[in-house]
Formats: sequence, C-alpha cells, structure tokens
Amino acid sequence: MRIGVMLRHLGEHGGGVDVYTRRVLDGMLRQPGDHEFVFLYRSPDKTGSFGRHPNLREVVVDAPAKLLWDQVAVPLAARREKIDLLFNPKYSLPLVGGPPGVFVLHGIDWYQMPWGSRWLDRLSHRHLVPRYVARANQVICVSESVRQEVLSLFPVAPERVSTVHYGVDEEFFREDPPGTEAMLREKFDLTGPYFLFVGQIYPPKNMARVLEAFSRVGPERGIQLAVAGEHRWLCEAEMERMRSPELARWVRQLGWSDRPTLRALYRGALALVFPSLYEGFGLPIVEAMASGCPVITSNGWSMRELAEDAALLVEPTDTASIERAMLAVATDPAVRQDLLARGTERVKAFDWQRCANNTLRVLERALPGERAAAAPELSAIER
Repeated sequence: MRIGVMLRHLGEHGGGVDVYTRRVLDGMLRQPGDHEFVFLYRSPDKTGSFGRHPNLREVVVDAPAKLLWDQVAVPLAARREKIDLLFNPKYSLPLVGGPPGVFVLHGIDWYQMPWGSRWLDRLSHRHLVPRYVARANQVICVSESVRQEVLSLFPVAPERVSTVHYGVDEEFFREDPPGTEAMLREKFDLTGPYFLFVGQIYPPKNMARVLEAFSRVGPERGIQLAVAGEHRWLCEAEMERMRSPELARWVRQLGWSDRPTLRALYRGALALVFPSLYEGFGLPIVEAMASGCPVITSNGWSMRELAEDAALLVEPTDTASIERAMLAVATDPAVRQDLLARGTERVKAFDWQRCANNTLRVLERALPGERAAAAPELSAIER
C-alpha cells in the first residue's frame, strides 16, 4: 500500500500533536513490511525531518492557504503520486476527490467548551469536523473518552472509530546526568520545593483555578509553582496574575523545555498539577509518571482513563478540590510515595512503538484487501 501522510501541521507549534506525529511516523517507518510512505509537506524546510528510509518519499506541496492545501493541493498531489490511502495525524481530509482517508482526533474540546476557542476555530470545527468524520474510512481517537464523544456527536458506525493511546518517550525513563537538578534550580531560580504545570496555556488548561489553589497552599509554605509552557490564547488575565505582586515571587515562567529539561523538572517537583477542564489524552500525565513525579489531575474525560488509581483525581471546576490535593502532596510524604509507586506501574501501559503498530493496523483496515501487519493485539479499551 502506498500511504500519503498529510504533514502541513508539522512544527507549527509544540505540544502533544507534534510529539504524536513524530513518534507514530518514526515507529511506522521502522515497522517491517512492503508499505511505501509519501510524506506531504507544505514547508520545504520540514523535509528530512524523519531521516532517510528506503520506503519513504518526501514531497513539498505548495498552496497559499491551509484550506486550499487540504482541499485542492493534496488531492492533486495524491493523484500524481498514485497514493492508495491518505493519513492525517491531525484532523482534516480532502472532502472531494482523493483516495480513501484516515485521520486522528486528539480531542474535541471545541464542542465541549466552545468558549475556550477562537471564533474562527469554532466556526471551522463546527462545520468541517462532521464532514471529515463522514468522509473518513476510519477515525482514530487517542483515548476511549474521545471515541465515545465521537460516537455520541456524529452519525458514524462504531466499527469506523478506533482508540489508540499515545505512548511515552523513553527519554523520560532515563537517568539525569549528575548535577542536573542543581543546574536547573539555579537557571530557573527554583529555591525550594515546587509544584509543576506543563502545557500550553489556554482556557481548557484551567490555569485560573491552578493559580488560585496554589495561592492558598504554596506561598505560606515556601513552595513555588513552575510553569513549563507558553500562553497560547484567551488567558491574558491568568498571565497577568502570575506577574502580580501576590504571586510574582512564587511563580516561575519557564517557557518551553526540551525533554531532558522537562524530565528533570518532573523529577524535582512535588507533583504535576494538571487539573484540565478537558484533555483528549493529556501527555504530561504519562510523562510525569515515567519520570517519577506524582500526578494531580482531573476526574473526568481522558484524564481518569489514563490515570486510573495512579493519581490524585480532583473536580476541576472546584478550586478547593485542587487545593486539597496540593496540600495532601505537600504535607504527607506517604501520599507522595504511594502515587510514585502507582504511577511507575501505570505508565507501563503506554508505548510509542505499540501506538505506531496499532495505528498502521487501522490504516490497513481502512483499505479493503490489505493484509494486516503483525503487531501487538489492541487492548480491550483500544478496539
């Protein structure tokens, strides 16, 4: 099978979707078999992102706008390249023309909390996503939570919607070089114990309640809050509060961090504080567990599914619930040690190569007549 992969989004911004795309495609390229891959880029500087492989061809597809790239340029390129199946690791497919297609839904927060998205994004998602779902031969969801949302929102047959969980990078299991923690503490002015927040800052991340809960727990106990991420949109008030006289000396804005830095930050933290209002997967949860960091996260959506009993689950709309969890970790070493042990076991369920293998199986199911590759069986929750 000749598989065309739509990579317009590659490198647009950091975050879970970019990590997913790189890990899944790396894993599929390592999978033995006779499939050929054609990676379709919008930007020439992204060629070479996956190294050289005998079964990989890279093609730059030019278009003046994103919608034209998806809906006009890609179908034409697919015809020229004789592509059998299109795969988009992010949502969207050509609606007219082009071969059969599969795309990935990493979450649909724009349906569950539309006020957290920009108006143009809301308009696009509301009108285009249902059409992408109807067009796709298969839809891959990154958690069972997202799969159930799709089945409840759109008229699509259950057998056309599959769950394939993310993995977690091996980088997060590795040991830190000697002196790493001391170096990072000096670099980021982390002078004592700290809680850690990881991710882009926009409404679903619930930063206003994180800051309020922290203000009640941290400063009076000499605990800081390290924020590893950047403002994306619609959280200007939260960013301003971090800079306020009340919190400025206690909150450290670290910006984006590479994986070795992030791993060390997880390891040094009292806990990851991640009480999102919505997550399609919530990659920091499993990164923290792999690194040896206790997790505080929400009791709904995919977060309960991922964490199971290996995290302190909070009601994300209740600031007092977040406060109680932070206080428990900060004041009771036994709670922290129990979470560490449970997280170490839970994270074993998440593996990028398994994710890539099972994703390839879904692509093969999408094209009748293709022989399925040998791969681990899908777990009950991933069928």
